[in-house]
Amino acid sequence: MFESRSEKVFVTGITVILILLSVIALIPLLSVVSTSFSSKSAVDMNLVTLWPKQFTLDSWGYIIDRPDLWKSFFLTLVTTLTGTALALLMTALLAYPLSKSKTEFRWGSVIMIGVVIAMIFKAPIVPYFLTVRGIGLYDHPFVLIIPHILNPFNLIIMRTFFKQFSKELEEAAFLEGCGYFRLLFQMVLPLSKAVLATLALFYGVVLWNQFQHPLFFLQNPDLFPLQIKIRQFITDDNVILSGVTSTFNLNYNERTLRAATVIFAIVPIVLVYPFLQKYFVKGAMIGSVKG
Repeated sequence: MFESRSEKVFVTGITVILILLSVIALIPLLSVVSTSFSSKSAVDMNLVTLWPKQFTLDSWGYIIDRPDLWKSFFLTLVTTLTGTALALLMTALLAYPLSKSKTEFRWGSVIMIGVVIAMIFKAPIVPYFLTVRGIGLYDHPFVLIIPHILNPFNLIIMRTFFKQFSKELEEAAFLEGCGYFRLLFQMVLPLSKAVLATLALFYGVVLWNQFQHPLFFLQNPDLFPLQIKIRQFITDDNVILSGVTSTFNLNYNERTLRAATVIFAIVPIVLVYPFLQKYFVKGAMIGSVKG
């Protein structure tokens, strides 16, 4: 397609701005990565900028040998995978009937009003805390999953996506004796990889990075997810250096260990993104075309 000169200038300008913003966003991350691979003396003398100084893996060796960190890692991994699967299931089960017309599901408009209200007005913290504690989730591992299995915004995206499906195709399936559940699981969801991958990324990032819920509802250190464990490492020198009598003869210190811990926590979710990228833009755009 032919582009005018003004359009080319506009596209070039936007591209340059996005590249600059990307570089600015990467600078702090590169600094943390460099610190994690640098020696204690180089970090103490503030020699580390965007490239490791006196390269060493000692900080990573210490972090990888921490059983408490791995315990929090696997707890977070299990809750993320389980929570994402349950969230997609619950979202699909609610979004599909809401995508139907009033003649097929007459309460859909009423429920959608409730969904929009829930998206705009967040629950006050104190009543929310009392409700979660009242249903037995206080200091329970399920508190890392259940409060996150349905998000109003994600529900609206999936509902909008489902509204794109051909009515003729569904009618043909009904004539063959296909019910709503069979239609959803055998026809609709297999054709919805784009929106499922997009929402899986949304839910997965929230579950992996959750901080407020475990901070409010968990007291047992054995149930602390990865983000809370990282917080302990960052704020408490006694936790991150537990078992180390002195760092005088070691090639790492609190700063290098904290940097390694932060990178340790973000690498898994970063590695997942390339596998979902091809679906991400398509799913987000299709889910926002129609209301």
